[in-house]
Amino acid sequence: MVDRDRLRRLHAREREDFVTRHPASAGLFARASEHMPHGVPMSWMAKWPGDFPVFVSRAAGAHFADADGLDYIDFCLGDTGAMAGHSPAETVAAVTTSLPDGITTMLPGEASIAVSTELSARFGLPYWQFTLSATDANRHVIRYARALTGRSRIVVHDFCYHGSVDEAFATLDETGRTVNRRSNIGPPVDTAQTTIVVPFNDIDALAAALATGDVAAVLMEPALTNIGIVLPDPGYHDAVRELTARYGALLVIDETHTICAGPGGYTAANGLDPDFLVIGKAIGGGIPCGTFGMSASVAARVEKVVALEDIDVGGIGGTLAGNALSMTAMAATLGSVLTPAAFDRMIPLAERWADGVAAAIERHGLPWHVTRLGCRAEYAFSPDLPHDGADAAAADDFELQQYLHLYALNRGILLTPFHNMALMSPATTEADVDAHTAMFDACLAELTG
Repeated sequence: MVDRDRLRRLHAREREDFVTRHPASAGLFARASEHMPHGVPMSWMAKWPGDFPVFVSRAAGAHFADADGLDYIDFCLGDTGAMAGHSPAETVAAVTTSLPDGITTMLPGEASIAVSTELSARFGLPYWQFTLSATDANRHVIRYARALTGRSRIVVHDFCYHGSVDEAFATLDETGRTVNRRSNIGPPVDTAQTTIVVPFNDIDALAAALATGDVAAVLMEPALTNIGIVLPDPGYHDAVRELTARYGALLVIDETHTICAGPGGYTAANGLDPDFLVIGKAIGGGIPCGTFGMSASVAARVEKVVALEDIDVGGIGGTLAGNALSMTAMAATLGSVLTPAAFDRMIPLAERWADGVAAAIERHGLPWHVTRLGCRAEYAFSPDLPHDGADAAAADDFELQQYLHLYALNRGILLTPFHNMALMSPATTEADVDAHTAMFDACLAELTG
């Protein structure tokens, strides 16, 4: 439905406009390239649209400004890391007050009690441990699962996202075999040795994987998010819970992105019953943090398996895990920013965003769809909702995506760079959402002629 010649002409225009509008960022990029590959502090930052990345000078709430003094509405929000908004006042005040009293000590402070109590109330799991990222939390949980079950392999979904966990960098090939994902850089072992990949929403495939008898845990997002939003079929989670219980595998729910579903994530919103729950990014207001919760029975099993003498050298934790800075940030963010009242504002904003996008898609006759999960929404280049990760991947169009993102960026709107996703924060406004709707409609008008 998209004229490729027109797309390339429009994209070339937008690239020229971007360069013209960003001389200060261009200068910073030239300096940055002297000592950083791609001119960025982390390689994936090179994937932003445009000839070079925008250099940020200040971020606050749902907006940021760049080195050229241009203002942007931020719907990316650090790909969930700034879901609370950039530098929320309550988190900043708590952290600023606590900094003179110590940043990290390897000893507990009172904030840890507040955070673990709040997490228990939100997610329904009684025991919690803390890390510096959800990736760390996932790695630790996988170790515990192997120790508790005596089994070696982990089940994940095709096109899942669990941070940089080695076991999750796997996919299915055209014959249905587990293989290293294309983007798996320097894998320590062939992931087929550690992992069984199954399609999302495929109960038969999960049952076959668990029937092998060597699966320690099923690690899953309750809805796929990093290949676009893929929602579970009715009854899917009940079937997953029944199968894991039947075959003695532990069920790990990763809520790092799906916290968008509500204050207790998808787990609380839909009554899930995991053995472990992992979350990171959002709950620290931008300060690095992560955590994993355990059921009472799992916590008791862990205590029996891990001897006190080995508790500091078993591959679980780290000297900065549970530090005072992260704990204070989580206590303030959970207690005062990402509250139930905030979600009551954010979810309707995502509905408004999705409705505006859907109306523009229909008006311009494009065979695309919109999906929403709580305060997160996205559009994708297929007429039907995807049933699994492969469906979502088949609907992607990198060339088109790069143009749409650059068009938005040139008009002061930032979307999540790896797909067409928008996230609402407590600081996002209806005016922010409506600005995106107007921009998107104008973009499609040009694209379709």
